[in-house]
This record gives sequence, C-alpha cells and structure tokens, in this order.
Amino acid sequence: MVYSLKYFVKRLFLKTKNLILKEFQETDIVHIFELDTNPKVHKYLGNKPISSHKEAEDTLAFFLDQYASRKVGRFALFEKSSGYFVEWSKLKLNTGTKKQLNSFTNFVDIGYRLIPKFWGKGYVTESAIKCLNCGFRKKNPIIYGAATTANVVSYKILEKIGLKFIEKFPFEQNEIK
Repeated sequence: MVYSLKYFVKRLFLKTKNLILKEFQETDIVHIFELDTNPKVHKYLGNKPISSHKEAEDTLAFFLDQYASRKVGRFALFEKSSGYFVEWSKLKLNTGTKKQLNSFTNFVDIGYRLIPKFWGKGYVTESAIKCLNCGFRKKNPIIYGAATTANVVSYKILEKIGLKFIEKFPFEQNEIK
C-alpha cells in the first residue's frame, strides 16, 4: 500500500534510503510491545518499560489520537531490506498540558526510539532528517528536540540533523540538553 503526503491525516508514508516510515496501525501493537518493553530503550527516557499488551494498546490508541487531533505523531519505521520494524520517530505537538519542558509550550518536538539490535546503523539520523523535513513542509517554523545530558548519542544526533543547542535545564530527575 502506498500513501501520499497529500493525505497526511489519513495515512502517512515516507521513504528514505533504508527505511519506510508509516503511520502506526492496529497491527503494530506487537512492535510497540517489542520496543517499549525493552529496558535498554528506556534507559534515558525517565520512565519505565511497559509490561503488558494492554499498555501497548493504550500507547497505540494515543498515537492514533495524535494523528487525528494534531495532525502529527509517531511513525513506525521498517527496514527496507528486511521488512523488520526498527524504531519509531516522532513529530509531536507538545502543548505543555501533560509534561512541560522548561518554559517551552505549544511546540513540535522531534524524537525517536530504536530497537537495540539496530543501534549504530544510522537509522535514527536518517529517519530524524526525514521527519524534520516533513515537519517544516507542514509549516512548523521551529522544531525542538531534547535529550538527557547523559544520553550523548541522542543529543549528538540532534546536532547532526541541524538542531542548535539552546539551554540545559532540569526535568524530573534528569538534566536536559
């Protein structure tokens, strides 16, 4: 199935050299469960891995609601060569109602989570660039990204895709850069 950016809210489908990015669908619960139950994935996120399929279903429902209500959200990423699910990348509208990042509210946030066996292949950078370009095409003048200072790899990716350092600030039990 092929989708067009013209139908962003209905179905999003993007390609990079090595990846296919698409909206999450009901059948992707197994992928959310695989990714979000992994403690390595959550090391720098400030939250605990999920532990049930019900939590994966709730996560998927949240993703689907974001597509419908905010026209942005997380993208399921699949490796072209194998068809394996490798990560999700996001463009998320952060209104500050759930969690506020310092003084920032009502902004688009770029982020990613990657299954560890795919670390080091450049997939996060590749998908983040595609998401960033998509976000600017959707008329977002500024897109932010944040990472804990301990997560050196993540903030180096943010710099690599062209984001500029603004400030460090405390967030929950972490320092954010």
